[in-house]
Amino acid sequence: MYKCFFKRFLDFVLSLFVLICLSPVFIVVTIWLHFANKGVGAFFFQERPGLHGKIFKVIKYKTMTDERDAEGKFLPDEVRLTKVGKFVRSTSLDELPQLINVLKGDMSLIGPRPLLPQYLPLYSKEQARRHDVRPGISGWAQCHGRNAISWTEKFKLDVWYVDHLSFITDLKVIFITLKTVIKREGISQEGQVTVEFFNGHN
Repeated sequence: MYKCFFKRFLDFVLSLFVLICLSPVFIVVTIWLHFANKGVGAFFFQERPGLHGKIFKVIKYKTMTDERDAEGKFLPDEVRLTKVGKFVRSTSLDELPQLINVLKGDMSLIGPRPLLPQYLPLYSKEQARRHDVRPGISGWAQCHGRNAISWTEKFKLDVWYVDHLSFITDLKVIFITLKTVIKREGISQEGQVTVEFFNGHN
């Protein structure tokens, strides 16, 4: 009953409530990033696979500029990541716009993180089960290491969540996530500004 009805109902109500309460923060961060990103905008939209692998566009704050080298290629992430963007990431404010995805039904508050579409053919049959539920802003893997754990560990934790989805499990994820965000743990993998790409063997 929770998985089929109440989870979606709670997602909608809680997301709407949080968006209304944090609307002043939303406005300030949006304006702040617009100028920090040198006028290229505060948001970016990226295709991600959702429930059953259906593609949707996730909304996130844009924390890096679009600066390129002489050949037209993007500069390294650590160069393009602004001070404002680094702060927004470390406080997890970059996830805030995804509440709009939750309202639309593309995502859930809690579920496996939506990854890149090019990873779809790289998953094993077991790993692909992470798409049996809606992706979430936070998930079981997120609150057990975030980006600081390996892909193999993440996928095991994602599948565990699919098999143990319940109201109690979601409550645990919410509380652990809040604790992790406050401590700013596991923002990125060791030695990297962002998480490394999955190649099917991690």
